Amino acid sequence: MPSDAHNSVVSALRANAALGSGDEFDIAVARAGLEAMTGDTVLPEGTECETISIGGIKTEWIRVPNSDATKVVLYLHGGGYALGSIDTHRGLGARIAEASGCVVLMPDYRLAPETPFPGAVEDGTAAYLFLLEQGIKAESIAIGGDSAGGGLTFATLVNLRDQGHPLPAAAFTLSPWVDMEGLGDSMESRAAADPMIQKDGLARFAQMYLGDADPRSPLAAPLYADVSGLPPTLIQVGTAEVLLDDAVRIEARLRESGGSVVLEQYEDLIHVFQAFAPIVPESVEAIGKIGAFVKSHL
Repeated sequence: MPSDAHNSVVSALRANAALGSGDEFDIAVARAGLEAMTGDTVLPEGTECETISIGGIKTEWIRVPNSDATKVVLYLHGGGYALGSIDTHRGLGARIAEASGCVVLMPDYRLAPETPFPGAVEDGTAAYLFLLEQGIKAESIAIGGDSAGGGLTFATLVNLRDQGHPLPAAAFTLSPWVDMEGLGDSMESRAAADPMIQKDGLARFAQMYLGDADPRSPLAAPLYADVSGLPPTLIQVGTAEVLLDDAVRIEARLRESGGSVVLEQYEDLIHVFQAFAPIVPESVEAIGKIGAFVKSHL
């Protein structure tokens, strides 16, 4: 049974419309709302943040006192490819840095609709290649992301593989969005339980991101990509979210391709519940598992 802290978060989220939903949707208002919702995130003590530019894309190094400068987590934030930023995900990035003992590199990749597919994939790829150019070895890098950032993690890996680049040692995704058409059974079966995401909102974000692209383009919808040869992967997902079947199906695709993959399903927890650390104890536990997974491969 979820903790009282988790249930309090759910109650607070139900007071607002699910992300991307509603007839009066305004992208600027939605972006501002997400920034406001995450604006009071408390960072781990001693967190240091340094802003840099990678090909004109604002990017941030996130370091905590136990960060090993030779080991890096490239983190790609969520937000339906249209919302989110370093500011909305800095807290999650810092806690992953703390749990893994790594430095986190987080790019503010270009968002839709201003920059549609494949802009985000290009920016994720550029951030990884930047790390290699800085002398960070591929075996000392992990890549991860949540929601759309989880889908982008898979897309970036596929793109890097297809371009012939060495892949990172490990990958992890939190509630990955890998199906632009919303065909999973959980889109309906978990709709009443999910206070954050609904099928209509995802369809709106998919339209903004895809533009005229095929919704089954492998780098937009990694569910349809060749995922052979990808690094060991950890997938975490709550069972009270409409993206549950995205996680289950991409895990099956990875396993069928001969990959090493671990799927952790958290009973009755919501979309990207890890973002509510340190308030929610389940979030702290899950981030600890991410850290242990990264440590075991780097």
